[in-house]
Amino acid sequence: MSTTVPPHPRADPAPAKSRSKRRSSPEWTKAFSPRNLADTMLTGYLPILIALIIIVLPLVWMVSSSFKPVNEIVTLTPQLLPQDPTAENYATVDRRIPLMTVLQNSVIVTSVGSIIKVLLAITTAYALVFIRVPGANLIFLGILVALMVPPEVSMLPNFMTIEALGGRNTLWGIILPGLGTAFGTFLLRQHFKSLPKELFEAAELDGAGHFRKLFQIAVPVSLPAISTVSLVTIVNEWNSFLWPLIITDSRDRMTLPVALNQLRSVEDQVSSYGILMAGAVLVIVPMLIIFAMLQRYIVSGLTQGAVK
Repeated sequence: MSTTVPPHPRADPAPAKSRSKRRSSPEWTKAFSPRNLADTMLTGYLPILIALIIIVLPLVWMVSSSFKPVNEIVTLTPQLLPQDPTAENYATVDRRIPLMTVLQNSVIVTSVGSIIKVLLAITTAYALVFIRVPGANLIFLGILVALMVPPEVSMLPNFMTIEALGGRNTLWGIILPGLGTAFGTFLLRQHFKSLPKELFEAAELDGAGHFRKLFQIAVPVSLPAISTVSLVTIVNEWNSFLWPLIITDSRDRMTLPVALNQLRSVEDQVSSYGILMAGAVLVIVPMLIIFAMLQRYIVSGLTQGAVK
């Protein structure tokens, strides 16, 4: 008598899926547990919220106040947004100071000074890394020392030198003393040292000189780092106050920060808060536009090398 063995039952795939879901469900439960949510709030969202309040709120209040009349600024019930917006504060700034003249001076000083400083930083950093310069380490040590010296120390020698050269109350007198940039040279030197040597060796085999290797290889692959140096340089040049204040005493040669300081000396009443806020907005807005244009390269430059 023969016996038939029943076929082995096939495993139902559905329970396997349910088992995998059951295995993974504790991870999701753990991720969204009250303890993890509290940790995320305390270590993530709360610091971001505090930073936004500290950094963004004063800027928003400044821009809003620049469009407010006096009775909305000096009040016992202040509001964030203007109820009766007006551009009179900006018109008053234009009447108090030669706005277009000082704005033009700032644009010239910032653009010329920044271009020269960035070019000097690029070429100096390239020479320290790729050219056998005698005493290169000592030169780099001098650059590091320059980073540690406060700029106020050189104010008097620079003033005496520029005045002797006839540069007082001139735009080139404002630009000349700050053309050397130790920070940009230091940052780009460290970046150039991380570039693959094979790129430059291959270019040298093809007969490329240092000029071609610099502007056809080093500069294109270093755009994020160069953009970061450019932004820092532009912001420093645009916001420079102490040296232009010392070297100029003519309103036709003042830069925008110096002219706004003069506006502060004239407008010393409580009712002038809106006028001062309008002047501050005029200083900040161009830098915000430049940052918005370069932010993609800046983030890449700051995070470059963080992940291999």
